[in-house]
Amino acid sequence: MAFDTWLTYFAAAWIISLSPGTGAVFAMSSGLNHGFRRSWPGTLGLVIGVWTALAIVAIGLGALLNTSAHAFNALKWLGAAYLAYLGVQQWRGPAKPLTTDSERREDVDARTLFARGWAVNAGNPKGIVFMMAVMPQFIDSHAPLLPQYLAIGATSGVTELVVMALYAALAARVLGFFRSARQQRLLNRIFGGLFIAAAVALLTFKRDVAA
Repeated sequence: MAFDTWLTYFAAAWIISLSPGTGAVFAMSSGLNHGFRRSWPGTLGLVIGVWTALAIVAIGLGALLNTSAHAFNALKWLGAAYLAYLGVQQWRGPAKPLTTDSERREDVDARTLFARGWAVNAGNPKGIVFMMAVMPQFIDSHAPLLPQYLAIGATSGVTELVVMALYAALAARVLGFFRSARQQRLLNRIFGGLFIAAAVALLTFKRDVAA
């Protein structure tokens, strides 16, 4: 991949990652509820989710989603259902005082946070179709494809990691201001509502290419 092409994709990757979306909502929710350090498994899950979506496009399954109405709709409904599930869980979360980053949270399961972060990004057909539209602009079909995909994957992974960590850190800063059970209940419902809104928005997403 030529350096100027990579530099253009590098800028695009930052814009994509910084754009508010389900990943940002998940990162802020994790940072708010678990603190910055304990939210890292969820952040890593988001990164692996991005790589999963990229791999799906790279091996051609993205084309299937773009041409098969059944496959696309199935993934869309599954993704929306999962986001709605996260929203309901967040909405109904216990209204208990938040802990600080240095306090222990025995109820935090790193594997669960990782899996949730992965599912948020990997199970989003909008992201897969978006990559199908964006990646070809930076791929030279006359050059070896693997090094180009690796460069794009590394760039997307690093930018996603940094941006989502910043979102989690920003939310974790709120821990010192929202300590009461009443404030926690309000925050749970705000983030729960955002997840549910994201699920509804996902259901309205349609492919530009007809099946």
